[in-house]
Amino acid sequence: MGIQVLYDNKSYTVREKETVLDCLLREGQNIPHSCKAGSCQSCLMKMVDGEIPEISQQGLKPTFKQMKLFLSCQCYPKADINVQLPNDSGLSVQAKILEKSLLSSNVLKVRLHLLEDFEYLAGQYITITNNEQVVRCYSIANQTKKDRNIDLHVRLLPDGKMSSWLQDVAQIGDEVKVRGPAGDCFYFANGKIDNPILLIGTGTGLSPLYGILLDALENGHTGDIKLYHGALKEADLYFIGELNKIAAKYSNFTYVPCVLRGEEGNFYKTGNIEDIVLSALPEDKNNTKVYLCGAPELVNSLKVKVFLAGFSNNNIYSDAFLPSKE
Repeated sequence: MGIQVLYDNKSYTVREKETVLDCLLREGQNIPHSCKAGSCQSCLMKMVDGEIPEISQQGLKPTFKQMKLFLSCQCYPKADINVQLPNDSGLSVQAKILEKSLLSSNVLKVRLHLLEDFEYLAGQYITITNNEQVVRCYSIANQTKKDRNIDLHVRLLPDGKMSSWLQDVAQIGDEVKVRGPAGDCFYFANGKIDNPILLIGTGTGLSPLYGILLDALENGHTGDIKLYHGALKEADLYFIGELNKIAAKYSNFTYVPCVLRGEEGNFYKTGNIEDIVLSALPEDKNNTKVYLCGAPELVNSLKVKVFLAGFSNNNIYSDAFLPSKE
């Protein structure tokens, strides 16, 4: 008969090499999900009865583990289990849309005001759910503040359910649910404020890097900080003025915009951001912290190449922006 998943008083057979999430979706159950890679945590479920595979709790907060929550997209049960969707209490907080503004033709800045206390670090990411039950992850682009405001940089996609909703449908004052935070891309010096920091990202990968930069400078970081931001064309670059102002104010910060299809002689470097970065890596490979954010192809490729160039794997932090699998 195979392994059974009991959900909503009905039993379903899990196929070979199938996750709990895929099993329930195949059977027509409406289970919240987005990335299907264990990153967004939108597919959290609660184990009522049965054993939770260790991998399905990887990256979860200790409190979530104590609540017997697990990532259904990473759960391959070894025996019959009984599961349910968790009560949202204690998992999510409500937030209001405070502001919306275009940063470029394809990037929308959304400022949320949290209605409850919410601990986070700039550079981590949150999962938001709108009133149409669309779920997406976005990185936090501002520092921790007492005003409970969070800035997000949303890439506008032609078929993007959440980005289209935020741009065309959502009104100032509308509420969304916020869950998280997650991710290890955030600033921490461990007392070594003079170590170099290398920030590399494409597109809206700038958002967590910008938050990390602000946090580092706010905390008095004295080591060299270099930020590479890559775009396909010049019009896709954004926050140019803000970053140039920061570079003018702080002598230890350098901003390097990169355009793949750019023209030589402009304010940016032209060419592949990988080649540009690898041609000018810091000499202090033992102490440099490297942050990689944005397109998965760039993040995964540079992660390997930077490591092979001699940088410590313990000092390389990454956040690949995975597409939705809805």
